[in-house]
Formats: sequence, C-alpha cells, structure tokens
Amino acid sequence: MTTGIRISHSTGQTRSALTISNLGQQLAHVLPARDWRKIQHLFGGRFADIAHIPSREAGKIADILCKAAGDRRMPSEWADLARLFADAGHRAARSGQTWTWE
Repeated sequence: MTTGIRISHSTGQTRSALTISNLGQQLAHVLPARDWRKIQHLFGGRFADIAHIPSREAGKIADILCKAAGDRRMPSEWADLARLFADAGHRAARSGQTWTWE
C-alpha cells in the first residue's frame, strides 16, 4: 500500500511516500553533507508520524531545497519537485505558520 503525503502550503496534491523518498535520494547526491543532515529526516521513508515544522525551520529547509534544485547535477524533474516543496516551505515561513507533512 502506498502512503500519500500532503505537504501544507503547496498545491494540495498528495505525493506518494516512494516519490518523497526518491526525491531524498536525489537530494542526498547533490547537497553537501551538512545540508543533507538537516533535512534527511523528512525523506527517509518513515512517514508514520505527521511532521510539524516551525515556520523558522521551514524557511531554512526551503533554502536548502532551493539550493539543491539549482544544482546542475539535479535531474530536471526532481529539481521541479524540490522547487515546489521549497516554495511551500517559504510560504509557511513568510506566513509564520507551521509547515506540515501528513
């Protein structure tokens, strides 16, 4: 059974846990280790719990996702998804709201 994950402050489209995990694999290949360690908990494939990310942290995570999306080694389809997630994180940060992954 595929688990659907909804990312708040985005298009409302549900993403499969597999898609998010695969995005994580792409991120791990292009990010410096220090950045990857800051976000890897979101992409590890363990989605039993809802992630509640404070707005300040959401902005930091979004910045990391933007950095990865802009890396020339990131395949374009994964870069697009990383940008979508980054945009959602930035919206949560700007609005001062908790960013949820559920």
